[in-house]
Amino acid sequence: MIGKLLRDPLAHFLIAGAAIWGILALAGDPVDPADRAITLSREQQAGLALGFERTMGRPPTDAELDAQIERWTREEVLYREALRLGLDRGDPIVRRRLAAKMDELAGAEVELAQPSEGELRKWLADNPRSFETGGVLTFEQAYFSSEDEALTALRGGKPVSEAISLPGSVEDMEEREMAQVFGTQFAEEVARLAAGPQWQGPIRSGFGWHLVRLTRREEGSVPPFAEIGDRVEADWRSRTIQARREKAYEVLRDAYRIEVE
Repeated sequence: MIGKLLRDPLAHFLIAGAAIWGILALAGDPVDPADRAITLSREQQAGLALGFERTMGRPPTDAELDAQIERWTREEVLYREALRLGLDRGDPIVRRRLAAKMDELAGAEVELAQPSEGELRKWLADNPRSFETGGVLTFEQAYFSSEDEALTALRGGKPVSEAISLPGSVEDMEEREMAQVFGTQFAEEVARLAAGPQWQGPIRSGFGWHLVRLTRREEGSVPPFAEIGDRVEADWRSRTIQARREKAYEVLRDAYRIEVE
């Protein structure tokens, strides 16, 4: 039985941790008892319950919440011991997860915020195109891997697209569908173009650069707030979270001196 335990990687991990802390204690570096105390606040318990409800579509029972608390406690104990052993250093996966956690912290307040109807109505008034329905665009697009190549083709008058798995011509496509196919940035730029026989651009997408000839535009309409209130709130929340994250990053980045050798 003991031999089996000693072959378990987790046992190696726990033994190594105990050995390190034993050496520190013998060296006269006592462990602060506060560092060994784990407190799960009521707010954190509410967060666990909310996470369960979002996943399962219902609030947890008492037994299910107890299980969530036990799982959280286990993770917290192992997480703290991993930090004590320095297992977070030099690990690209941990690095990315911690960076993502910082992003989440920047938007955490917005996650739980409840905007007023007045705020959401203003959001709808300021961003009507995001909720417009019925509007469609008909256009042709030519793709280029660089902006310079796209500009050269535009001056030539009749651009020939480079090979790419995107449709060269599109008929009666809604902006939302266009964003799914070509990307949000491309869709927003094309939606601002004036219809006409000329090629326009270059317009950037996640694929590269495009020249576009918008031949027809059929304007849509924005549904009443009462019909799309949930969509407006979801859009407000996601875009506000992203804005908070970007602002927080700018503030943090300004505190660093970046040198790229």
